[in-house]
Amino acid sequence: MADPDAPRDDAESPETVPSDAPAEVKADAAAAEGSGDDFHAARLGDDAADRPRKDVPHPKDAAEPDDTIHQPEDVPPDSSAETPGKTQRVDAEGEEAPMDAEPTRKKRAALVYNPTKVEPETLRARVAELAAEADWAEPLFYETTVDDLGDDATRAALDEDVDAVLVAGGDGTVRAVAEALTSTGVPLTIVPSGTGNLLARNLNLPLNDTDAMIRATFEGDIHPIDTGLARIRRADGEVEEHGFSVMAGIGLDAAMIQNTRDDLKKQVGWVAYVDGAARSLVSAKPFRVMYQLNGHRLHSAKVQSVLFANCGALQGGVALIPDASIADGRLDVAVLQPTGVLGWLGVWRSIVWDNSVLRKFRAGRRVLERRKDTSVRYLRGTGIELATAPAQPIELDGDEFGEATRIYTRIIPGGLSVALPKGHDVSSL
Repeated sequence: MADPDAPRDDAESPETVPSDAPAEVKADAAAAEGSGDDFHAARLGDDAADRPRKDVPHPKDAAEPDDTIHQPEDVPPDSSAETPGKTQRVDAEGEEAPMDAEPTRKKRAALVYNPTKVEPETLRARVAELAAEADWAEPLFYETTVDDLGDDATRAALDEDVDAVLVAGGDGTVRAVAEALTSTGVPLTIVPSGTGNLLARNLNLPLNDTDAMIRATFEGDIHPIDTGLARIRRADGEVEEHGFSVMAGIGLDAAMIQNTRDDLKKQVGWVAYVDGAARSLVSAKPFRVMYQLNGHRLHSAKVQSVLFANCGALQGGVALIPDASIADGRLDVAVLQPTGVLGWLGVWRSIVWDNSVLRKFRAGRRVLERRKDTSVRYLRGTGIELATAPAQPIELDGDEFGEATRIYTRIIPGGLSVALPKGHDVSSL
């Protein structure tokens, strides 16, 4: 596990650019978004809560149709056929079920799944069978929809006082369900599905043993892990807050995801991102950012991408961010600053060769200690705020989230409880 106090920035220093700083430093700070004073006056991180939340609606919209202002949690989910985009609960046979479940004195789990990523009938049946074996009540089943990636379904399940939630779907579904469970104490079971399974990979879960993960819900170990929080500001000033489990990013990585073809992803899985990367690199241009780790000084740089990581492993054993831990209470950041073709070769070497190969050996680590490479810069802290203009694309756990001019990310230590197979090794987390 990484040392949470290991320094990953220059040094502790004042938050604002000193008045006697060199002219080029002041110019760099002003280039991203006004002066250093403007940067701090508009901070997003000062009142970040410990749980992602939905934005409060505009009073006019919230008052319709009965002229009574409602908060989002006051409005019951709608699963009628006329509004298929809303939360939808089904029974064990897949038929539409009422949102209000029959009460029970037994423990009860809920399964939230993406019907396009799994075999629904088989999965529902197996969850129900193993729940019965464990003497739990019949599970509640929720299908994701176009407008509900799983967060609203999870909140509906929490309203039924479920004791555990299982999720089956792609990384986006896992992200949405984990967001809704953050800071609730209700454990999450990840049933690996889809193409990425990034959170499952970082937890070293069995990717091809569905039964083992379902059983973990009823008889496994419960382990706390960190979860991420991203507060973003759009170009029009709108502020949103979302959770992430693996990593968030701004810049080229988000553009790569936007340019990845859905049809190719279905055919070849995560390898499709290589196609997305190639299509993005053609028009990729560096952009100016101003950023600041909590408690550290202000920086300005031209970058291609900035990644904010809760954990650092990707498919194929690639270590995107070395020493990133999902249980250290710290945020790991990678600032990609390649210059020209050689710079991109440096990024490739740093991520694919240095992080994933050399760091595993003592001699390799000695080589890296002597090497100076500015193509990728690694930072670590409790949180970081970044501003840029014009707006740049962002992503959370591999899902595109539009564009933003400012983003504040941090880690909620132990914010999510996960169910693991009995005796699962957590020493490397």
